[in-house]
Amino acid sequence: MDASSYGPGLLGFLVVAAIGVALFLLLKNMNKQMRKIQVPHDGREDERRGNEPEA
Repeated sequence: MDASSYGPGLLGFLVVAAIGVALFLLLKNMNKQMRKIQVPHDGREDERRGNEPEA
């Protein structure tokens, strides 16, 4: 190997793979947390829609 030919090698691959695994785990956890959120539903939104005059 001469000094002008080099590549990212094993270390570059491991860094990119670790970032990919971390991203996967973060998205999986975020999806789980988003499913836990419960939006309160009250009838006021339906009443406002029903009482508005149609154009």
